[in-house]
Amino acid sequence: MLQTLRISHDSACNRRLTARDSPTMGDVERTIDELVLRFDAIPDDRKLALERVAIFVAERVAAGGPIELTFICTHNSRRSHMAQLWAAAAAAHYGVTGVETYSGGTEATSFNPRAVEALKRVGFVIENPGGENPPYRVRYSEDAPTIECFSKTYGHAFNPQRDFVAVMTCSQADRACPVVHGAALRVPIAYDDPKASDGTPEEASTYDARCRQIGAEMLYLFSRARV
Repeated sequence: MLQTLRISHDSACNRRLTARDSPTMGDVERTIDELVLRFDAIPDDRKLALERVAIFVAERVAAGGPIELTFICTHNSRRSHMAQLWAAAAAAHYGVTGVETYSGGTEATSFNPRAVEALKRVGFVIENPGGENPPYRVRYSEDAPTIECFSKTYGHAFNPQRDFVAVMTCSQADRACPVVHGAALRVPIAYDDPKASDGTPEEASTYDARCRQIGAEMLYLFSRARV
């Protein structure tokens, strides 16, 4: 069962949920049950990068300190949001406490509605309060706190300023930010951008595949972070 976790966050979506199209709160757990079966398919080089973060998290848990993870991509519109939200759900699933997840970009835009819809399809409940870059309200279980999500640069005051883990979720941001000021650890874990499928017949399936890949890898990370 997912456990309650204190989290802070950022993203964006494009419409309010209605009773007719709202996922049920058990859907994320059912998706997790599917994704944990994919651990063996994660390439060894990616597992090594994920385990670098897991070791840092486990050491901080053992020391009783807070663990802050900031997921960074160029526009903070797709992959970094997916990783932020999946990391929160994964930490709760494995009972890794004290974790706070954030995201940011080298520039701010908004959470792309295609990524929002992909997250809804795996069970995240996302409410859009409206506005140009709205602070979306996201939940992954009934007893979890609401995660406030909006797009921002990674150095925005909402995000941690020092002693955090910087996870580079796109190769462009990884090249643009060889040094992330204030980060205690910087780890590149890049994902292919689903944006390449926008407007094509493969759009939804591409976003779904990326969402599930990120979910499986965040679950693997926190499965290795348990003390």
